[in-house]
Amino acid sequence: MAPKALILVDFEKEWVTKGSDYFVGDLSQLVERTNKLLDFCRKKGYKILFTTHVEKDSKDAFAPNSDRVSLLDGLDKKKSDILIVKNKVSPFFKTNLEKELSGINSIVVAGILTNLCVRSLVQDAYDRDFEITLIKDCCTTFDKKTHEFTFADLKATREEINFLDLKEFIQ
Repeated sequence: MAPKALILVDFEKEWVTKGSDYFVGDLSQLVERTNKLLDFCRKKGYKILFTTHVEKDSKDAFAPNSDRVSLLDGLDKKKSDILIVKNKVSPFFKTNLEKELSGINSIVVAGILTNLCVRSLVQDAYDRDFEITLIKDCCTTFDKKTHEFTFADLKATREEINFLDLKEFIQ
């Protein structure tokens, strides 16, 4: 079997910090589904990568070395998993992601925000000829309309991408 990777984009505490401009709400069910995805992919031998977003000059949102850029509580990250810190929307921009994906041609993607960093990763991975599966119910954004539009637009413009819910993926 060809090597595969699971990339979890920006599962950070910023999204659940009340008062943050980036507050999404309660993500406990998203974390629960994502842990099921992690467990499945680990059992199948996937390389596991996490990204976190850090704003270099911020003293508030996504501030370097703050608790807000830590991974969400309850997320099952292992010491062997790779963490890539990024400073721009795309996880490929000036990071070692491409090097970490060397020899891998198939990726599974989940994360936060569907319409921003997740979309950017998917678009950039598509342009690098990766086979991509996007786990829809392991992604979220500020509202359902934007979330669904992002998937519809990606599907319309990049029909090779697989869009699945977690149950469909792990069957």
